[in-house]
Amino acid sequence: MDAATAMNDTLTQLLGMAGIYAPLALGALGSILGCTRAGQAACGAMLETESGHGRFVGVAAMPASQTIYGIVIMLALNREVSAANAGALFALGVLAGAIQLASAMFQGACAASAIDAAKNKPDILGLAVAPAAIVEGFAVFGFAFALLLGAGIPN
Repeated sequence: MDAATAMNDTLTQLLGMAGIYAPLALGALGSILGCTRAGQAACGAMLETESGHGRFVGVAAMPASQTIYGIVIMLALNREVSAANAGALFALGVLAGAIQLASAMFQGACAASAIDAAKNKPDILGLAVAPAAIVEGFAVFGFAFALLLGAGIPN
């Protein structure tokens, strides 16, 4: 095997493996950022309210689900990497991970807004969380499509 072939084989392996692990890495990064933003809003709301603190913490944890979706996608994509499947693994893994990253970040923003609104008007928390739940739906769509498309990638 010459040096160029060895380099191509190594690059193929690296791209395929990056695709397998990208959904977890990017989903976790999004969850970190989303939960941080919502958690900061929850801490601020707790300083300004006398009750309902558990509800604020629960809403702040909503973006954590994208890490779970990333784990499942990673496990579904996990297979032997070859020249035949490396490109598909990379493309699907990175795009599925990007969906989880973005949805977690935007869900954190929605959750922070819901917490901010509910600290002044506690009765609206359930309705105020609806936008965060809608964003969760997009994470689920990306999750489902990644699983469906991943099943068609050769082993």
